[in-house]
Amino acid sequence: MPVYQQNVPQNVAPKVTIVGVGLIGGSIGLALGQRGLAKQIVGVGRRQQSLDRALACGAIGSATVDLAAGVAAADVVIVATPVESVVEDVCRALAAAPAGVLVTDVGSTKTNICEAVADNEVDSCGFVGSHPLAGDHRSGPEHARGDLFDGKTVVVTPTKATLPETTERAEVFWKSLGAQVVQMPPEQHDRALATTSHLPHLVASALAASTPPEWLPLAATGWADTTRIAAADPKLWTQIFAQNTPSVIAALDCLIEQLQAARSNLVADESTQIEKFLHQAKRTRDALGN
Repeated sequence: MPVYQQNVPQNVAPKVTIVGVGLIGGSIGLALGQRGLAKQIVGVGRRQQSLDRALACGAIGSATVDLAAGVAAADVVIVATPVESVVEDVCRALAAAPAGVLVTDVGSTKTNICEAVADNEVDSCGFVGSHPLAGDHRSGPEHARGDLFDGKTVVVTPTKATLPETTERAEVFWKSLGAQVVQMPPEQHDRALATTSHLPHLVASALAASTPPEWLPLAATGWADTTRIAAADPKLWTQIFAQNTPSVIAALDCLIEQLQAARSNLVADESTQIEKFLHQAKRTRDALGN
């Protein structure tokens, strides 16, 4: 799993169009502007009200609800819409943007998106999938941050059909925003993220749902830290689970095995086994380093 550390040029693209200017799209716009990486940053959205909020916080310099017009002269297009909309928006961008454009997305799942774009009747050679492992449980451009990607990992997911220069341009783009880039196939990404991202959200939601409201005044830092991501957009996460169901189920089965073993040891008063389990878990968590 290589991490690339090549030098990044000062100017990534004269014109960058961001389709979907929410938290991630807005943070991309702020990072581009603060680093002087684009001469023009255009936001595309479905509602003018949302675009006005992005304009007000400085995430974009101009806005339109017409995707074709927004990408017509773009050098780079970032599709930051919900995962169920990504394929349609990517294909529309590829059809309307000029030759040589780089189109990438920020979806939390990759296999369905990459396969569907490749199967669509558009020239997909300018597209490569991306997933920045950065975010917040809050949504909207008002929560965007120009430093959101500093030191964070972005996974770029080329397929056999992806041109090497397309992948390289995407890597340079994300590095210019302060991120580290990891490259892997879409299928491997989805298996890994099922455990490191999608399962944690499911677990956080399950813990929050199993807590009686009358006990919330007794919820301390541990409960709040563990359930923070359960406050994210339910509709968005329903889409993510639907697009990565087999891998999420496999990850959930592994977790259930661990919980069943812990339950059995508790019932049997196996304190030694419980402590061994906790030590193993601590070693894994400590290895993350933060």
